Amino acid sequence: MGRKVLILNADYRAISICTVPKAFLLVYLNKAELVAENPKDKIRTINKNYPLPSIIRLNSYVSVPFRNVVMTRQNIFKRDNNTCAYCGKQTDLTLDHVMPKSRGGKTHWENLVTACKRCNSEKGSYTPEEAKMNLKIKPFKPTFLMFVRDCSGNLEENWLPFLSKNR
Repeated sequence: MGRKVLILNADYRAISICTVPKAFLLVYLNKAELVAENPKDKIRTINKNYPLPSIIRLNSYVSVPFRNVVMTRQNIFKRDNNTCAYCGKQTDLTLDHVMPKSRGGKTHWENLVTACKRCNSEKGSYTPEEAKMNLKIKPFKPTFLMFVRDCSGNLEENWLPFLSKNR
């Protein structure tokens, strides 16, 4: 069961994603209610079939501090759709500092992009402008909901209303 389940707070705001077994347990123990199920599948036991959760809502409100997306190599690759920010290649990828570290560039979301090894080597310790290499994307720090919506890889259609920008 590689499927994921969207967890909503009691006020219907998306707060997390979890595995199907964890979501099922929360519903079974009456800590959450089933908001939407996957109609194509069921959880089967010896005696009974249960709906496969797609979205659950916690029964009591949980105070969640501001959620950040952790800056990791894999999360930067996900943000950039596993594509070189210079040439669009999707293999042999690494990270590139837009403003090189040797020239004072910091390691943060707005200064890191996915680059293939060839483009990274060609750019070297120059800025993209100096190397005459155009960035196809502007590096940015994703919000938690944006990251879930755009980068999680297993976004289900019925999650979209809960992951909209205006929530």
